[in-house]
Amino acid sequence: MKFNKLKKIFFLVLVILLTFGSQPLFAQSNQFPQGSTQGTTQMNPNVRGTVVPNIAVQITEPQSGKEVAFSVRLLLLLTILTLAPSILILVTCFLRFSIVLDFIKRALSLQQVPPTSVLNGIAFFMTIFVMWPTFTKVYDNAYKPLSENQITIEEAYHEAEAPLRMFMYGQMAGDTSYIKMFMNMAKLDKPNTLADVPTYILVPSYILHELTVAFKIGVILYIPFIIIDMVVASILMAMGMMMLPPVQISMPFKLILFVLVDGWGLLTQQLFNSVIR
Repeated sequence: MKFNKLKKIFFLVLVILLTFGSQPLFAQSNQFPQGSTQGTTQMNPNVRGTVVPNIAVQITEPQSGKEVAFSVRLLLLLTILTLAPSILILVTCFLRFSIVLDFIKRALSLQQVPPTSVLNGIAFFMTIFVMWPTFTKVYDNAYKPLSENQITIEEAYHEAEAPLRMFMYGQMAGDTSYIKMFMNMAKLDKPNTLADVPTYILVPSYILHELTVAFKIGVILYIPFIIIDMVVASILMAMGMMMLPPVQISMPFKLILFVLVDGWGLLTQQLFNSVIR
């Protein structure tokens, strides 16, 4: 009985599909309903599509030595621009400032405060303040005449190099041991004046000198805070609190001492005095 009912239902559905399947279920009309806005499906001929420009790269062989020299100069210029941040960091006082600020952060037993990016920002703006007279000389003697086509690129390079060389040599005026070391390694004659020292000798000598000075300042900064750590550790040992980390207890005392003596002001002033004499 159930099978017969299913056959009847299937037969009825088949008849309905055959009857209405060849006709549209809804009558289509080209007329819009009354009160509606007339429209069209055609695109406006005044509308233009997005124009994508063609990009072509042409590689040709140099026809003369001038074209080869220009290509080499362009390659060197791009290389210098890529290494410009590192060069400015190494030939300025930024290296000393950043290392000393990192030392004071470690001496205070601070892990996340202040962040490294903040310390680098402080060192960066301090460097701009100290190096501003040198940068002004570079701009007046090298960049501005070059932009006005008064001097060539080679002359601009020498004019920009001179103030930086004077600054680096001024920081090493009392200690030329690194210059002598690199001069001996390069097997060059003993220089009589600063002009006799090549730039490729002066720059690494200045970098090592700055590292040495920064580490000396860092060691001096570490001493009072190490004493506080030793006193706190001794007190904890005497009280039998060996499981309590001494750094966790001494850090507030070091912070209080650093704030009471105006540590940031003293540190900044002494860093400036170490560079500007």
